[in-house]
Amino acid sequence: MAIFNITSHEQFKETIQKNPVVILDAFATWCGPCRAIAPQMANWSENPEFKDKTLFAKFDVDQLPDLAQELGIRAMPTFFFFENGEKVDEFVGANPARVLNLIKKYNPEEAAVSAAAPAADNESKNESETENTEEPKSA
Repeated sequence: MAIFNITSHEQFKETIQKNPVVILDAFATWCGPCRAIAPQMANWSENPEFKDKTLFAKFDVDQLPDLAQELGIRAMPTFFFFENGEKVDEFVGANPARVLNLIKKYNPEEAAVSAAAPAADNESKNESETENTEEPKSA
């Protein structure tokens, strides 16, 4: 899946509502850091770990200034992370390691593993506490 190019405010609203996870790249054609990270974003959008699970989208802030203003963009690139139509995170800058960490954080499979981990930890603690609270047997 290539990166989906958003060309209208209506298309933006529809995109974040119809896709469970959307990563949105707010860029400008004249922005050097935007151009530098664009090939990496394209690679991630094709990566089997994310492909068909996360929609990678982008929009040109100069073509959609009202959307840029609504999202509060002050610098480019700005990356927004949406889950079920709601903004859950954002990051400003062309830092590939940080962007990749956020992509992994909101990737549906990774999110499920992360959500399950604390519950598993609590179960282990509860079992340990149960074992440790038994009264010692007298000899």
